Parts: sequence; structure tokens; C-alpha cells
Amino acid sequence: MDDDMRAGDSGAGRAARRDEAVRAAVEQGLVGAGSPVVGLLDITGIRESAAELRAAFDAVVAPGTPVLHAFAVKATPLVPVLRLLREEGIGAEVASPGELALARAAGLGPEMTVLDSPAKTPAELREALALGIAVNADNPQELDRIDGLMRAGGSRSPLGIRVNPQVGGGSIGATSTATPTSKFGVALRDEGAREWVVRAYQDRPWLTRLHAHTGSQGIPLSLLARGVAEVYALAEEINGRIGRRQIDTLDIGGGLPVNFASEATTPTYAQYARMLAEEVPGLFDGRYGLVTEFGRSLLAKHGTVVARVEYAKSSGGRAVAVTHAGVQVATRTVYAPESWPLRIAAYDAKGRVKEGPVVVQDVAGPACFSGDLLAEGRSMPVLEQGEYAAALDTGAYYFAHHYGYNSLARPGVYGFGPGGDGGVVFAVVREAQTVEEVVAESGGAHVEALLGGQAPWGLP
Repeated sequence: MDDDMRAGDSGAGRAARRDEAVRAAVEQGLVGAGSPVVGLLDITGIRESAAELRAAFDAVVAPGTPVLHAFAVKATPLVPVLRLLREEGIGAEVASPGELALARAAGLGPEMTVLDSPAKTPAELREALALGIAVNADNPQELDRIDGLMRAGGSRSPLGIRVNPQVGGGSIGATSTATPTSKFGVALRDEGAREWVVRAYQDRPWLTRLHAHTGSQGIPLSLLARGVAEVYALAEEINGRIGRRQIDTLDIGGGLPVNFASEATTPTYAQYARMLAEEVPGLFDGRYGLVTEFGRSLLAKHGTVVARVEYAKSSGGRAVAVTHAGVQVATRTVYAPESWPLRIAAYDAKGRVKEGPVVVQDVAGPACFSGDLLAEGRSMPVLEQGEYAAALDTGAYYFAHHYGYNSLARPGVYGFGPGGDGGVVFAVVREAQTVEEVVAESGGAHVEALLGGQAPWGLP
């Protein structure tokens, strides 16, 4: 069976599981009048994606090659998700103290964790090196800080430098990280930069890794492969100049784009791994260990936002379904709809797939600004009051990334899987936020803090 057929099969199975889960969520009261928006995660689908990733690279690397697939925690920063991926052999790529704390809470050890960030503080670096976590230095000033920590006490952390291959951008500028002026890494084509990188390795025998990441959504596979080819060539140059294999591991980042236009999973990990094997054959010959940092591609297809239609109205002759899912759970789509369009599925009041006449309609969110739209001018079965709109492919960078516009509460998130009786069972991933918690996060305990004559000034 070829990749296209497998992608279609997985898409059909995923859609069937999602439809069953939406119906069960309505029946079990996880979403409804009292809980009008919820996030759902397909546990089976997540496991399948993790297995497909491992299998794709296992098929091309030399036997015995150490490979760490580190999930980009920023894509879905939820501890139970990280724990599930850990059980599937997937580590964590973290970019902040918070993300590191999430990974540690999920039970991920230093050997399964990589720290990448363009703004690491001395305290963050000190903690990472004390724990033995792999660190990629972003720039010369950061490498100076690491130098000081290594002189002070050394570390067992695998250490490397992040470089920007400057191979260009894709169709979405915000997710293109290998442009000439990207904020990430050492820009290889800038005057003197490549030679600086080579000397940095010559002077530091403990630098054993090299890292690059070309981008994610909107980046074609050919450009991703070109970025990997550039970092591989640099590693060969450095090892040749030093006269030994000092760089023993290449971190090739992640970035596999997601197809948001249909159920199909395209491109696939297998397609990408085969392309790398063709374009950069030395990458997989066993001389280099590998680290990958996929995020969106592991989770996006396995998440769904389900929102109750509070009102169905008409404006200017167009149907408008006013729902409880908008900018607070789909921030990128609302603010940049051309780059981040989402498919919307319609379900009736019992959570069943809705059939019937197709009309052009808007699917709106609850926030108080006109642009709060999940979809605009979309042809689909007309949504009525009390029914449900589902934003598909939202398992990464959506409901896990709450945006507190209008002090809207974070929705609950549930994982779903098959029950013993053939039904659907749910597991709490994140409790829905209460209005009391909203008040607490908004300074509720300090209500008189700004009344100068009635409360002490200054920091506690």
C-alpha cells in the first residue's frame, strides 16, 4: 500500500472516531448548554502518528543509530499529552522554563529532553546543564555563558550550536525560520559567521551537536531537505577541519507541514524520510546520531474543538452561527485566516453528523470584535441554535493555547478512546477553567493594590 492510500485510510478512520466522539461528548454532557465549548483529543490517532514517525526513520537509518524524536512541546503543552508521547518513545523539545517543567512533570528524563530557545537566561542554562539536558546555543553571547558554566563545573549535557542555513522561507513568514534575517541561530551566510562556527567547535571539544530548523507550516519538503543538507555539509566540514568526528549528532528540527484542507495526512513522515535519504544520503549512514523536533504534525489532526451554537441569525442576507469557539481557542485562524484556515464540521443537537441543505454562512466566536470568526462565507449544512460546530485539525496550537480575550475561560480538554463495550470513553486532560480562577489570575487577591492611601506600596 502506498503512502497516499495509507493517508486516506488513516483519514477515514480518524473521521469516524471523531464523529463517534462528538456524539458521545454530547450524550455524556461534556459539551452542551452548561459547557458550551470543549477540546477533544484522539488517543488512538496520537499513538498512530508516533508509530508512523518512528517507523519512517527506522526504515532509512543504519541499524544501531541513536535517534531521538523530541516533540516540540509548544505545539500542545499539556502534561498528559507529553506523558502519552513518552510512552510511545517520543521525547520533548522545550523552549522555556515552563515547558521544561511540563516535560519533567510528564516524567521525561534529561536523556529525552532538548532545550532550544533564542532567549535563555543564565538561570535556565545553569539548570539545564545541571540536569544534563541537551542544549543548543543560539548565538555567540549564549555560547559565552555556556563557556563560563563549563569552566565552573562542567556538565554531562550534550551541547551544540544552532545555525540558520538561510535557505529561504515558505508561504507563511511567521513560521519560516531559515530566512536571511531570521531571529534564530547563527546566520551561516553572514560575513565571517561560518568561520566563527568552525572555530567555536575547534576550541571546544565538548561541542558535539549541530542544530538547524528551517520552519514548519508553509515550508515545502524540498526546502526542509535543503536546510538539512546545509547542516550536514557544515558538520562534515567541521569534522574534517578538526580531523576527527567531534560532531556526533545532528538535530534536524521538525517542521513537517499539516494538510488542513482535507482528512488526508499529507505529506507523510515516510515521504520526508525517503526524501532526506535521497538528498542527504550520508545523514543516515550511521556516523551521526539524529534528533528530530516535530510538533504540529504529530498532534494537529487528532484534535477537535466542539462548540455549541448559541444563536443562529442572519446579517446582510448571510447566515451566521454564533458559537462559543473563537479567538480564545483559535487565535491564529481568527487573526490570520488566509494562512490558517480551518475545516468546520456541522453536528446536530444530538451530536450526529448533520446532513441537509448547504448554505453559505459564517461561523462566529463569542468575543466582542467583528473579526472573531472561525470561518467566513463557508458552504456547509446550515447550523441552528443548539447544534454544534466543530473546528477540525486543532490538536496543535489551538485549544491548548488559550488567549484570554474578554476573560473567556479556558475550555476543558478530554482525550477519547474506545471503550470495552464498543462505545467511547473520555479521560480528563485539562479541567475547564472556572470564573473564580479567572478572577484569581486577574489579580483578585490584590483588589486594593492600586489604592495608594489604603494599601502598602512596593513589592511584597
